[in-house]
Amino acid sequence: MIRTRQGRVLAVNSRRSNLTEIKVQIPGEPEQKAYNYDLLTGPVDAGDTVVLNTTAVNKKLGTGGAHFVMANVSNPKHNARQSGHIMKLRYSPCQVKVLAAEEPDSPDAEIIKNTTSLDGVPVVVGTLHSMLAPAAAGVKAATGGRARVVYVMTDGAALPLPLSNLVYELQTKGLVDATATCGHAFGGDWECINIYTALLTAKAVARADVIIVAMGPGIVGTASPLGFTGVEQGEIINAVNILGGRPVAIPRISFADARQRHRGISHHTITALGRIALTPCTVVLPELVDTGQRNLIQDQYSRAWPVDKHRLAWANGRPALEELDRRGIRVTSMGRTPADDPAFFLAAGAAGIYAAGLIHSGIEAGGQ
Repeated sequence: MIRTRQGRVLAVNSRRSNLTEIKVQIPGEPEQKAYNYDLLTGPVDAGDTVVLNTTAVNKKLGTGGAHFVMANVSNPKHNARQSGHIMKLRYSPCQVKVLAAEEPDSPDAEIIKNTTSLDGVPVVVGTLHSMLAPAAAGVKAATGGRARVVYVMTDGAALPLPLSNLVYELQTKGLVDATATCGHAFGGDWECINIYTALLTAKAVARADVIIVAMGPGIVGTASPLGFTGVEQGEIINAVNILGGRPVAIPRISFADARQRHRGISHHTITALGRIALTPCTVVLPELVDTGQRNLIQDQYSRAWPVDKHRLAWANGRPALEELDRRGIRVTSMGRTPADDPAFFLAAGAAGIYAAGLIHSGIEAGGQ
C-alpha cells in the first residue's frame, strides 16, 4: 500500500524543467528531501502544504532517498497541459495527459505515419541508465562532436525523465541532442506510445545520426534468471531489426561487482541476448589492458549463445571516457567510478564508438 504523509515545504532547493527539488517538514520527523514533478502536480513553493508519497523512504528502498509530491493542497488547481489525448500512468492516481508524437493532433504525426524504416540508423541498446553517458560520449568522440545523438528512454525503470540528473547534464553539455520517452515513461522532448514509434520519431523527427536506448535510473532485479527489467534489451534489439536499423548491444561487464553472476559478462547480458533477442545484433567488447579479463570475457562470449547468432566486434572505449573528462562529466554506476570499474564504462564507450563508425556506411560493419 502507498504510505502518505502531509508536510510543509520549507524551501525550494532547485528547479529545472518539470522537476522541483524541495525540503519538506513532516510533523514529528526530521526535515527531508522531496521531488515535485511540475507536469503532474503543478508548481510548488515554500510554505505550501503537500501530500507526500513516503513509501520508498520508509522502506529504505533505493529510490534516491526522497519523497514524492502527490498533490499540492495549497495550489490544487494548476494549469494542466491542454494538448494531447494520450494518458501515461493510465488508470493510476498519477495518470498524466501527454501529446504523443504519433497522435493526429501532433505536428509530427504525418512524418511518423509515413516513416516505416530506420534506414540503417545505428541504435545502441543498453541495460543500465549509467551506460548512457559513456555511449553518448563515444559517439561524440568518434565524430568530433558532429553526430546527432538522440536518447530514447524506456519505461523499464524510472518513468519520469526529469528525475535523471544525468540526462539533464548530458543535454546541457551537448552529449545528448534530444530525448524521447516511450511506454509509460514521460517527460522527453517527444512523447511516444511504444518503442517502435519512439525509434521512428528519433530518426525522422529528432534527426538522429545515432539512437541510444536504455531505461531510466533504477533497474529492477532479482537473483532469478529472468527477473530483471534489463531483459528488455533483447526485445529492443528485435524492434530495431524489424524497423531496419542496425542494433549495437552494450554488454554489461564488471570486475568490481562482488556478485559472481555479474563478474565478467553479466548474466543479464547473456540472458537478454541469448534467450530474449530472436534477431542478431553486434556485441561490442572493450579492449582491456588486463589480459586475464579480456580472455575471460572472450571465453564467456563464446559459450553464451550459438556462435552465429550475433556479430562480435572489439573497440577501444577509452576516447569516450576522455570525452567525459573533457566536458567535466562525472559518471558512476552503483556508486562505482570508471577508476573503480573501468571495464563497465569502457564497454559502453566502445559501443558508442563502434556505432559512430556505422553512420552513413550503408552496410553492417564487420565483427567476427
